[in-house]
This record gives sequence, C-alpha cells and structure tokens, in this order.
Amino acid sequence: MVTITPTSSLAGDVLLFEVPAPRDEKWIAQLQERYPGLEIRWHTSELTMMPKPLPDEVYDGVTLLVGFMPHPAEKLPKVRYVQLMSAGADRWITNDLYKNPNVTFCTANGTHAPQIAEWVIGTWLMANHQFLSYAEQQKKATWNRQPSLHIEDSPGLRMGILGYGAIGRHCARLGQGLGMQVYAYTRSEKATPEARKDDSYVVPGTGDPDGLIPAKWYHGSSKESINEFLAQDLDLLVISLPLTDATKYIISKEQFDILAKKKTFVSNIARGQHINTDDLIEALKEGKIRGAALDVADPEPLTDGHPLWSAPNVFITPHVSWQTPHLFQRIRAVVERNLEGLGGQKPTLINVMNKTHGY
Repeated sequence: MVTITPTSSLAGDVLLFEVPAPRDEKWIAQLQERYPGLEIRWHTSELTMMPKPLPDEVYDGVTLLVGFMPHPAEKLPKVRYVQLMSAGADRWITNDLYKNPNVTFCTANGTHAPQIAEWVIGTWLMANHQFLSYAEQQKKATWNRQPSLHIEDSPGLRMGILGYGAIGRHCARLGQGLGMQVYAYTRSEKATPEARKDDSYVVPGTGDPDGLIPAKWYHGSSKESINEFLAQDLDLLVISLPLTDATKYIISKEQFDILAKKKTFVSNIARGQHINTDDLIEALKEGKIRGAALDVADPEPLTDGHPLWSAPNVFITPHVSWQTPHLFQRIRAVVERNLEGLGGQKPTLINVMNKTHGY
C-alpha cells in the first residue's frame, strides 16, 4: 500500500486538465488526497489543431493548466504554471500566457522519445532493407530476390542528430545498438561531461541521459555551424529540433547540396517547417539524398495531390510517430513530479522551458 503524505501548499489552486483522455477518477482522488484544497477540473478534448475555447466557468480561477493547444490568455489571468503535452511550444509562442514572465511553462519532453525514436529507426531500416519494394512484390504473389535493389546494414554508418534532446538521445541509443557512429548537434556548446547531461524526464532504460553516446559534438546557431555539421559524411540525418524563428527552413537547397556528397537519408520527426518543401522535392528528384522519412510536412496537413506525395524515395506519415498507449501515463509522471515542485516537496520543476530560446 502506498502511503500518501498530504500537503496543503496547493490549497486554493485550481488545476485544469484539458486533455484528449477520459477523466481518471482514481488519479484525481489520489492527487486531491495528497494536496488537500486543490480543485481539479477535467475537460476531455478532441485532438485537433483548431480547438474551441471552453466555457468561462471552466476557466474561472484556474491557476495550473495541463494541455496541448493554446487557450485565450484573457480567460486565464491567474495561471502561473502551464504543463504542455507536447515536446515543443511553437504553437504557444505568440500567446500572451507564454509572453508573461510570471507564468512557468514546462514541456512533456521525454514522454515521446521511445515511440518517436522507434519510428525513426523503423523507417531507416525499412528504407535500407527495401521492405516497401518487397511488400509490393508480395501483393503480386511473386518470389523474386530483386538483385538490382541496394540493401545495406547499419554497422559503421554515421547518424547525425540535429537537436540532441530527449528524442535525439534515444535515436542515438538505438542507432548505437545497430553499430552506428553518432554525431550530435546542439544550439549551445556541450564541452564538459556535466554540460552533456540531460535533466529532463526520461523513461527508464531509454535515451542517453549522461550524454555518453556521441563520438563528436557540434554546436552553434549560425548557418555556417549547421553546414559544418551537415558536411560530416552523414548517412542518416535526424531532425529533432524545436521550431523557432532560428530553425525555420534550416534545411534548404544549400544544405541539400551539402548532403548530396554522401547522399544522406533525411528523417524529420520535428516540424515540417524545418525543411523547405520545394527544395526537398528537388533533392529527391535529382538524387541528392538517398531518401526521406517524414512524419511532419509543410504544409501540414499535406494537401491532397501535393507533389511531395509522389516524389521518389519518400515515406510520409501524418504526424503519428508520437502515438503510444503509454503516452498519458508518462505525462502523468511529469505532472506529478512538477506538482511536487509547486507544492514544495521538490526544490525544482522538470522540463522547464527557456522561453527566450523557445524550448
């Protein structure tokens, strides 16, 4: 039996869950037992890019918010803590709550890492082993080894991870398991062992929390520093950056020309606007890159009949790499840890955003 130590330090707070999950009465009861006087409201939302504002009575008095998409700041004048369900906050950066220095934003960084990294590695293996070609052949009920297909395994190949956060770190772990060499790129320099550690939420047994996997580290925010990283003969480029003004269209014609030297395979699981779509289509058609796996697109949703659908050697999914039945359980763990911080049981919060950098 778990002993719950009550604390009244959140008494008077109103916690609103606006989440695409059914109300969890058992968990709510546990939280209210632990934090007497904490009012909890729960609104089960649809997973949509255009959410509807909630009734005023739902917003009234809310001080703590857990959700995905932005809400009208004028409806939430008392909010002091926002817990996002996403790893990125690009949809919030123009919201007045985000701009308010007195409101702490925390991401769900780390909760998506296992499933997204598996998508990256799964699509990489699918491309390298030509699974789609053989799947098409199976439909014809024909046995043919297709000797003209190029098939390659991963030991000794190089994975470059553009954005070495939680998702990138688990990609590195899986890539290392395949025998790949990993190069990491971060905005700020990670020159010491301590600087290379990651203090965000991590699913046990995953990731690279101590930053020990990369053979080389690169850093910077300039185009020149990005280009230097891309020029390192990468076999697989994983784009796992947050979307900010500085990272928008960070991969365009100039960068594809650099990647053409090694015919890099490009995997984007971050945001579609990291890549210039027209330049990507050109790179695929001209064979500058060996292929691309995209879980995001620009525009998103990718319109019916868009030329990207029919570009050669591209695999596209509709922003689903984050999906797993375990996601909300992991987000719950982040919420519980941060309530401990807000309630005084822990000295700090986790996954706190740097609003200036946008992640």
